[in-house]
Amino acid sequence: MAGRLDTGIDVLDRKLDGGLPPGCIVAYTAEAASQSELLLYELTAARGTLYLTTERSDDAVRHAIESSPSEVGSPTVRHVSGDDPLEEATRLIGALPDGANLIVDTVDVLERTDTDEYIEFCNELKSHMLETGSIGVLHCLKGKGVPTNRSRTFHAADAVFDLRTKITGSELENHLTIPKFRGGAQPTEAIKLELTEEVAIDTSRDIA
Repeated sequence: MAGRLDTGIDVLDRKLDGGLPPGCIVAYTAEAASQSELLLYELTAARGTLYLTTERSDDAVRHAIESSPSEVGSPTVRHVSGDDPLEEATRLIGALPDGANLIVDTVDVLERTDTDEYIEFCNELKSHMLETGSIGVLHCLKGKGVPTNRSRTFHAADAVFDLRTKITGSELENHLTIPKFRGGAQPTEAIKLELTEEVAIDTSRDIA
């Protein structure tokens, strides 16, 4: 579809009619024990990326990206720390150039702040994504102790990508669903992914 920004991940771009609309915010949910970061790393290959890490150090993230066997870019990695993570994240996002990617990994730290301040942050984030024609991806961890503002993240997001990892027999399976997508036709089927060396469709059980 004209005007879309490709994600750099072929399987996603095909399901999304060419990619994501400029200004789109994606909430990407996954278990902490999954290979969810592999998808984040591949997103950096599509265009210039600001990668905000809130839990791991910036050196650890850079090393992980550089060591990734898949095709990646050279993102600007910054660690969000301090007593006011919302203020620091807002300051860093303010320098985002036009037509870029923003990745926040994880957004959990920001979601644990004051609700009114977090809602204001989400609104300002959306405005900045629209002004710059950029794409924002918020990595949301699932499991116990989900932050109280997670529902605000889902509400603010234009799309929700939900990665589910399960063991079936002796095999590990990853399925990506898109339960929310304001940018057009919503994919209705789960995408079975192979998260090993790169993000690809898992065809191991397809019948010819």
